[in-house]
Amino acid sequence: MTNKIDITPQTIVGDLLNAYPELEDKLIEIAPVFSKLKNPILRRTIAKVTTLKQAAVVANISVAYLINGLRKAANKETILVAEENTRQSAKPSWISKEKIKYEYDASLDLENGIHPAGKVTKGILHLRDDEIYLLITPFIPAPLIKIVEEKGYKTYSESVDESKIYNYIARNN
Repeated sequence: MTNKIDITPQTIVGDLLNAYPELEDKLIEIAPVFSKLKNPILRRTIAKVTTLKQAAVVANISVAYLINGLRKAANKETILVAEENTRQSAKPSWISKEKIKYEYDASLDLENGIHPAGKVTKGILHLRDDEIYLLITPFIPAPLIKIVEEKGYKTYSESVDESKIYNYIARNN
């Protein structure tokens, strides 16, 4: 019997799919946004750094629903998963179109397996106090948002349509 990893919110998507390749279809069934993982380039980049907790944010689903759906498909017992309110309701007052200084639509880069983290983390360094960096993506880039926030920036993500997310980034004053 192979040594399988546990399925928790901290499990990396790529590790999950390596240990349980049979769960790929279940993951896509639970959250169709993950059909993008069939792209081998995206699978090598995004899946290596995204946790299941972050994946739940990307898919806009409950982390408990994702974890326990995968655990059930892997014949594991369900577990109690703490939910965090990761949804921001009203758009923050610091966001306005006039303040957008830089805009980067990362959709094509992501489709080609180019992770936008390097470009974004360099780009935000040029922001002045009241300027905004607008990152456009086909899903919420939860790992990248975490990196940016850890660097001291504030963020807000909103869904423009089914395949377009506006991610606003600004200095935390």
